Amino acid sequence: MRYIRYAFLAALAVVLVTVALANRDLVTLNLLPAELANLTGVSLAISLPMFVVIFGAIIAGLLIGFVWEWMREYKHRSAASMHKREKEKLAREVDKLKTQKAKNEGDEVLALLDN
Repeated sequence: MRYIRYAFLAALAVVLVTVALANRDLVTLNLLPAELANLTGVSLAISLPMFVVIFGAIIAGLLIGFVWEWMREYKHRSAASMHKREKEKLAREVDKLKTQKAKNEGDEVLALLDN
């Protein structure tokens, strides 16, 4: 299994390097469209190699997806936490009832066997 993982990572590295080498030309990224930039007076532009833009978009998409899923699954995590607390509370109550039953019966041997 380890070799399959290494082979996959090597193939992924080859693909990423190939994409980077094929997209070395500079592109200009503008914060706003030209008409809106003229209207607002804000014209921020940056020139980057195309592969940086591609990889940045992939990373940004992954981060947005991770945050979206984390927020979407909040109700499941809170329900699981609530069930865990309830289970622990019930386990403590069962142990308490077992010790009370053993004390009420008075037979120490049976109390030891129940524990």
